[in-house]
Amino acid sequence: MSHWKFLKEGDCIDVVAPGYPTNPEEIQGAADFLRRWGLEPLIPKDIVKPHFLHAHEDEERFEFLKAALENPNSTTIWCLRGGYGSNRLLPYLAKLKKPRRQKLLVGISDISSLHTFVIQEWGWKTIHGPLLDRLGRNAVGPKYEKELHRLLFGIDREIEFKKLRPLNNLAKTVKSIESKVVGGNLTVLQSGLGTPWQIKTKGKIFFIEDLGERGYRIDRMLEQFRQIGLLKSCDALVLGDFLGGLEPNSDRSNIPKVFKRWAEDLNIPVFAGIEAGHAMVQRPVPFNSHCRLEVKGARAQLTIQSGGRK
Repeated sequence: MSHWKFLKEGDCIDVVAPGYPTNPEEIQGAADFLRRWGLEPLIPKDIVKPHFLHAHEDEERFEFLKAALENPNSTTIWCLRGGYGSNRLLPYLAKLKKPRRQKLLVGISDISSLHTFVIQEWGWKTIHGPLLDRLGRNAVGPKYEKELHRLLFGIDREIEFKKLRPLNNLAKTVKSIESKVVGGNLTVLQSGLGTPWQIKTKGKIFFIEDLGERGYRIDRMLEQFRQIGLLKSCDALVLGDFLGGLEPNSDRSNIPKVFKRWAEDLNIPVFAGIEAGHAMVQRPVPFNSHCRLEVKGARAQLTIQSGGRK
């Protein structure tokens, strides 16, 4: 079974930008953050070049990612920013041989494409966790930065989400579920449907989050997942943060009603309350690692192993 290595002071960290660009100040902030943790940032000098959509041309972004995957001196690949662009790199990644040893991949949002690929194609375990641009801006509170540090350095071997809310009768009556978590950003995962790298949810806990999508768009995406069959084969659906998406010219969101209807319609347990996504609190969610979901009355707890080892 593949595991990533716990971080230790002095480790080299490959920084990649597979999606949107960021400015020099945020790149420097990312480097300063990693050094504050006692780590050595490896940031290509020309990691960002002017482009109308991405941090660089596809070929260059892939070459940076390939170099990070093949670098024998680093343990971790940490993404600088999300945005859009990672899915354009998957056809290039598909031509690579599986790396000889697993590295830790960290990122959220657009990085969901990369999480899904390395989990399904290479059997890796990854961390859905804060991007370096946010950490470099000190936009992650001390409590949650400490939690992330303890998880990645192996001080804590698991993470607990204690405030899950059962949203349907199945979620209220199930006693426990042993599984693994996969998923990420709903819009990004939708972009993979029908491709060779479409997410596989069978026998998994499916975690989703999103930003700025109105209720009808979330409903439409979930309907596509259902028609493909991906919402009947998973062990449970677990919701992270869904921010924004207000109806035009109002302060009202249809998102709660959308999820209420879906919870009633689906024949799988549905839970809400994972503190992860694009909100101010971005707790790390280990993907493809053993987890246990236990229901206790009106609350449920999800405990996920980190996926790392010494």
